[in-house]
Amino acid sequence: MGAFLQVLINGTGKGAVFALLALGFVIIYKATQVVNFAHGSLALFGGYVVAVLKPSVGWWVAALSGIAAAALLAVVVERLLLARARFASDAGLAILTIGVDVVLLTEIARRLGTEAAPFLGDPYDVRPIVLGGVTIGRTQAVAFGVAVALIVVFFVAFRFSSWGIAMRAQSENREAAALMGIRIAWVRAGAWAVGGALAGISVLFLATQDFSGGGLSPATHGVALAAFPAAIIGGLTSPGGAVVGGFVVGLTEAFTAQYVSLDFSKVAVYLVMLVVLVFWPSGLFGKVVQSRV
Repeated sequence: MGAFLQVLINGTGKGAVFALLALGFVIIYKATQVVNFAHGSLALFGGYVVAVLKPSVGWWVAALSGIAAAALLAVVVERLLLARARFASDAGLAILTIGVDVVLLTEIARRLGTEAAPFLGDPYDVRPIVLGGVTIGRTQAVAFGVAVALIVVFFVAFRFSSWGIAMRAQSENREAAALMGIRIAWVRAGAWAVGGALAGISVLFLATQDFSGGGLSPATHGVALAAFPAAIIGGLTSPGGAVVGGFVVGLTEAFTAQYVSLDFSKVAVYLVMLVVLVFWPSGLFGKVVQSRV
């Protein structure tokens, strides 16, 4: 029972990180109708900035700089590339993000080199919490608390702020939103900035010993890609579904790693995604879009 509870708690903490990544993924999709395959590289770039700055300015300044850098890079990608390809289809823009992902991943991997990269979770990494014989990774506990706070802030802003109202209006009908005076460019740039910032926050937990067992490396990009099945499981059009999908992915990975094998845990996430798509093609909470021909 103790082992089950420990896996449940740590899996929930991992799921919180995947929920943040998936939420950023869905925010960008809702605002732009673009599937951002460069999301993992945004996280990796933020982590790289933290790793470079941490020895000279300390963890807190480096962490804030990494988050800001990931958000800024996301806006640059949207403004300089996607916004200029205004006549491209949504599928074409998604392919464009794949190209961006390859370029960023290759360059960051070159800069990181073959040396062991630093871990990014200095204030909490490898400092377990022991409660009644159950050992909880402090990284997962901090990640859960940070994720819950950020998710609450996001949904309040999404529901009541002018930016959230504008983004919801645009996701429903872009043409009508533009005619009502909503500045579409600002909404799109804001969505990419939020998505990039969430990726930058997530990497502070991804590149830790507690979470992945390794420091910052190109493999961190692969871990971040779990945001894709999490977003698909919850539904690309549902921010709430992204949160649920993140926890589904985290718990699936944790339990299969514990009770089946570590290698199978990576595959199990995608098997769950396939099962969901068979029965719910739009995801668990996704909106079915009907178009009249």
